[in-house]
Amino acid sequence: MPIKNRFAELLPEITEWRRDLHRHPEVLFDTHRTSGIVAEKLREFGCDEVVEGIGRTGVVGVIRGKESKSGKVIGLRADMDALPMTEKSGVPYESETPGAMHACGHDGHTAMLLGAARYLAETRNFDGTAVVIFQPAEEGGGGGKVMCDDGLMERWGIEEVYGMHNWPGLPTGSFSIRPGAFFAAADLFEIVIEGKGGHAAKPHETIDSTLVASHVVVALQSIASRNANPVEQVVVSVTSFETASKAYNVIPPRVEMKGTVRTLSPEIRDLAEERLKKIAEATAEAYGATAEVVYERNYPVMVNSERETEFAAEVATRVAGDCAAADLVMGGEDFAFMLEARPGAYILVGNGETAPVHNPAYDFNDEAIPAGCSYWAELVERRLPAA
Repeated sequence: MPIKNRFAELLPEITEWRRDLHRHPEVLFDTHRTSGIVAEKLREFGCDEVVEGIGRTGVVGVIRGKESKSGKVIGLRADMDALPMTEKSGVPYESETPGAMHACGHDGHTAMLLGAARYLAETRNFDGTAVVIFQPAEEGGGGGKVMCDDGLMERWGIEEVYGMHNWPGLPTGSFSIRPGAFFAAADLFEIVIEGKGGHAAKPHETIDSTLVASHVVVALQSIASRNANPVEQVVVSVTSFETASKAYNVIPPRVEMKGTVRTLSPEIRDLAEERLKKIAEATAEAYGATAEVVYERNYPVMVNSERETEFAAEVATRVAGDCAAADLVMGGEDFAFMLEARPGAYILVGNGETAPVHNPAYDFNDEAIPAGCSYWAELVERRLPAA
């Protein structure tokens, strides 16, 4: 069926919720205001159970259908946190929190799942239990893992779990999904090059850490071009390069670099970590310097389950008339932790021709709200059909 009429009626109210969240962004686990609003609304809607503090500041709402013969339980997850960025969107409801903004649309994700929760609590036209999950710290804090470690799946007996993200460039309210590996593993690294500082006029008396680090940056690109199978995906990015000196005429003794490694398979992930360490250390040694490497495995590959992805695509098609095949994404997504714990699927909903996510000019497109809410409601009613 197409967009549910109830969400067309609720659109002004849900938009108001979304824009209020946008004005007051909160980063990582510090989603105290957002979590409080979510919990308050879930109680107003009449959820059977509302629990705060799962995964530090996460919120869980439980909605039981009119029937409970099936005993099935599914989870629906939205992320709540913002990014540590300064907003430059120019919208009337621009962030009022210095250095923080909803640059990834988590305000929209939260609002859409709240809208769906209200509808499901009103109608309860399903057999089983829907668990709505509001997660903090998706943007680098691993909030999904923290919620799972806190017993999220076991406490409520969740059997399947579903997620959604808005997608700029995809037509507003349309959907896109793919089975299997979807979003990349996103690992972090730090490399410290130690050389010997000195005067820029006497480079022969130094071990130039800047020169060494520059060779390391270039050499790391050989992981993708010469170490990995060309049909595999791997992206190595040095995103920070800082020396120990700000002077024009000083060769610094130390350079610190940071970056990310993104892969889509365990084998390439292992290869990339091994080669990054060896390349950095051997390159430094060749120039008489040393390299200290710290490599942190962060978010795993996000893998959509085959059966649940097929079902999610069917639901999206009922709502929007079609569901496109999504491309692989080399960005990370910590819903991966929930999909490691339970089968499920993650879908993209179109945000239209807007600024990209993680851009200071980005804003969630409120016109996508009815489609997103309808997807959640339809998913529950079709996955847990009432007799």
